[in-house]
Amino acid sequence: MLTTKTVKLRKVERIRPDNFEQEDHFYPKALNSQLHPLVSNFLNLDHERIIKRYSHLNPQICTDTLRDILSYETQHFFWGGSDLFYVTTEAGNRRMVILETNSCPSGQKSMPPRTDADEHRGYKFLIENSFIPALKKRKKRLPKGSLAVIYDKNYMETSGYASTIADLTGEDVYLIPHFHGEEQFITFEDGVMQLKLETGEIIPIRAAFRYVTQKPWNRIPATTKTFIYNSTRVCLAGGRNKLLANKAYELYNSELAESGLRINMPETIKDVNKLAVPLWVQKFGGKAVIKIPYSNAGQGVFTVTNQDELDAFMQMDYPYDQFIVQSLIGHYEWSSTSEHGKFFHIGTVPNKKGNIYIADLRLMVYNSPSKGFMPCAVYARRARKPLEADYPKNSWDVLGTNLSVKTGENQWDSDTSRLMLMDRKDFNSLGIGTDDLIEAYIQTVLTIVAIDKMAQYLSNKKGGFKKKLFKTLDNDESLFNEIMF
Repeated sequence: MLTTKTVKLRKVERIRPDNFEQEDHFYPKALNSQLHPLVSNFLNLDHERIIKRYSHLNPQICTDTLRDILSYETQHFFWGGSDLFYVTTEAGNRRMVILETNSCPSGQKSMPPRTDADEHRGYKFLIENSFIPALKKRKKRLPKGSLAVIYDKNYMETSGYASTIADLTGEDVYLIPHFHGEEQFITFEDGVMQLKLETGEIIPIRAAFRYVTQKPWNRIPATTKTFIYNSTRVCLAGGRNKLLANKAYELYNSELAESGLRINMPETIKDVNKLAVPLWVQKFGGKAVIKIPYSNAGQGVFTVTNQDELDAFMQMDYPYDQFIVQSLIGHYEWSSTSEHGKFFHIGTVPNKKGNIYIADLRLMVYNSPSKGFMPCAVYARRARKPLEADYPKNSWDVLGTNLSVKTGENQWDSDTSRLMLMDRKDFNSLGIGTDDLIEAYIQTVLTIVAIDKMAQYLSNKKGGFKKKLFKTLDNDESLFNEIMF
C-alpha cells in the first residue's frame, strides 16, 4: 500500500551498509512464514538433477540443448520473472503456459526464508550471484562513480535491494526515485548517469540496479556507458514489450524445433490495429484477451467473454497504435479454441465452500556468469472470484490475478489478500508439485533466453541500438516517439 511515508521518501536517499531491517523489505505475512519443504527441495536442485528429471518425463528432448540453455550466459537480460498459468487440455495433458515475462519483476518481499539464518533472503542470492559478478566483469569499461538503485514503484523491494548492495559491497548506495512526469534527479551526459543532489552536487553513477517499470524507455536511454541492470533495451526487446516478446518466442521456438523444447504460450495475433480487433476476437469464438503491448502491472489487459466487454474495449481511446489478441484460457465451458486445441485452468484445490480459483505462478530467476540460471523467488496470486461453468458477467474478476492496483498517477496499492506464499499453508492449495515447478522454471529460462537473443539482434557491433530493425519489428509510431535513444 502506498503510505504517507512512501510519498515522503520520493527523494534521493543514501543507503549505508549494515542497515538492512527485515520488516522494511518483506510483507508482514511473509516475515514469519515457513518455506514449504517441496519448494525448498526445488530451490536446492542443481542443473543436472533438473535435467535428469525433466528428460525422464520428456524423453523426446535433447538433454545437451537443455544443459546449454540452463548454463547460458545472458548479454543483456540478467534477471526476470515469468507469470505462468497451470492448465490442461481436453485430453488431460497438463502444462505450464507463459502469460508474459517481465524484466525487473517483483517477488522478493513475498518469499519465505530458505533457512533461519537467511536474513536477506532472495535479495542476497540475486545481488551476490548475479549483479556483483556482472559488475566485476565490466569493471574496466565502467565510468568512475557510485552505485545506485533507481525505481518508480515497489519501494519495499527497491530499498531492500539498495540495502543489500550496500551490505555486500561495503559502499554507500543511492536510492533514486525516477517517476514519469515527476521531478527528475538523474540525467545522462555522454552515456553516463549523473545524479544531482539537493545541494547541487553532481554524482556520476557507474552502475545502477533498475526497477523502473512504467515506460522506462522514455527517460532511460537504450544505450548507456553506465551499467544498468537490466537495460531498457531488454524492455524494448520483450521484457516490457509483449509484441516483441511474442516474436522473440516464435523465433526461439523455431531455433529449438529439433530439440523437443519449446515455449508454451497462448495463440497470439500480433500487430493488430484497433479496428481489426473484433475480427480476431471472432476468430477465437468471441472469447479472447486483448493487450496493449507496452503496459504492465495488470494495466492494459482486457478479457473478453461477451459482446458487452468487447464493446467497452472498442469505445475507449488508447495511447498506442498496435495491440495483440490472444486465445483466452478460462473454464472448459468458455475457453477459446486455438490452433493448439482448447486449454482450460486447473485452478486451486477447492476450498471448504467448494470454490476453485484461477491462480498464476510468478517465478523469478537470475543469471550468473559462472552458474547460468538459478531460481530466486516464487509466489502465486489468485483471482477475486471463483471459476464457474457459467459465463462471467465481469470476466476480469474471474480471470485477473495481478495484485497491483493503480490508485493515481504514479501511485499504487497492492491487494495482498489474494497473495499466495510458498509456505506450508498456501502452497498446498495450489495443487502443484516439484515437476510443475521445474516446468515453470524451464519455461521462464526459455523466455529470458529468447528475449536476450532479441536484444542482441537489436544491438549493432558498436553496442548501439538498431532503430530501423526495431521499427520493422514494431511499427508503432506512438511507441517509437517515446524512446530515448
